[in-house]
Amino acid sequence: DLDKNSELLSKTASLLIHAAKMDERYTREEKEIIKKALIELGSNANSIDDMLKIAEENETSSNQILDFTREIKNSDENFKTKLIETLWIIIFSDNKENIYESSLMRRLSGLLYLDSKTVGDIKEKIRKKLGE
Repeated sequence: DLDKNSELLSKTASLLIHAAKMDERYTREEKEIIKKALIELGSNANSIDDMLKIAEENETSSNQILDFTREIKNSDENFKTKLIETLWIIIFSDNKENIYESSLMRRLSGLLYLDSKTVGDIKEKIRKKLGE
């Protein structure tokens, strides 16, 4: 169902944008990381800019990450793993992880029904990949 998938990707985009803004800076690099991830997760490359614009508005108007995770938590493991990988890439894009970002990742592992060891393993994999 395309509408359900679009809704899922929009919520995912909002969550990624939320993570990118945790350090008070939402950079062009982070926006590119988000675009690339959304395309890998099945978003239409032609409509990615529109989706991002809507997701940015949704992220600004919502103060609850629960709004974003409600759809995502029912996704398959591959989707959630890709999401967590992308979140870590965003967090490490400025070469440092702050306490708000760490806290967000802890909350998300619970909200998305992922065990913290899995999230930690993904973090280490991404850190190695990025040469952190």
